[in-house]
Amino acid sequence: MAELTLTFLGAGSMNGSILRGVLAAGTEAGGVRATTRSASSAEALHRETGVEVFAGESDPEANRKAVAGANIVLLGVKPYAILDLAREVAPALDPSTVVVSVAAGVTLDALQKALPDGQPVVRCMPNTPSSLGRGALSVTPGEHTSAERLAQVKDVLATVGTVVEVPEHLIRAVTGVSGSGPAYVFYLAEAMQQAGEKLGLDPETARVLAKETVSGAGELLAPDDADPAALRRAVTSPGGTTEQAITTFDEKGLRDIVAAGAEASATKGDEMEKEYDGQ
Repeated sequence: MAELTLTFLGAGSMNGSILRGVLAAGTEAGGVRATTRSASSAEALHRETGVEVFAGESDPEANRKAVAGANIVLLGVKPYAILDLAREVAPALDPSTVVVSVAAGVTLDALQKALPDGQPVVRCMPNTPSSLGRGALSVTPGEHTSAERLAQVKDVLATVGTVVEVPEHLIRAVTGVSGSGPAYVFYLAEAMQQAGEKLGLDPETARVLAKETVSGAGELLAPDDADPAALRRAVTSPGGTTEQAITTFDEKGLRDIVAAGAEASATKGDEMEKEYDGQ
């Protein structure tokens, strides 16, 4: 990957995960900038990562300074603030700078209207394992984003996980499966811990067993050719204890519950798009 200047506007959960993942993958801190709201968080992020951090609290020009000369700018504030942020930095952007939104619910059309005509834009749906280099991220280019510019964005994001390209109408599906997905896994681990406690384990033992089981199973899924269904079948002996558990999950409708949760996540993204498109 050629040397690029990357700017992260906002360093919260998603943008912060990508920023830390990019650095962990070997990107030099000198080629990365970031902005935060408060001076204290800016100082803390600089101490942690070594990147140049601008604080909006102490400098009203922080965001515009941070994007000047950047090749890729990642917008990582809350969705309701994305379009205002885009309008704020628009005058300071180079025409070739790719603006990447990692926020749910902000369409390409809305983003393009908030930026100068012809500005390259990309929608990205990441997830928090990006901070460990194990993210699952989707990208969707805008109409003014060339194949070369999109490849640059993909190269950056590939340092923090697996990148797939999807059309915009399928971003809702990505949101429901992988964008919100880490929380589903953590929720399952919580439920397993609670089940262990009901079966008589002390809370700490139940927590350790649930946590290590979920994280260890994740490692088994890591290889490119790993298939969840095949792995499940391999540990589900006919007439055994695991088969009884899986049968109970099916009887209780666990698959339908997961599908309903993913649909609810996707639908919330649809609602946000309608809300923010009117800004």
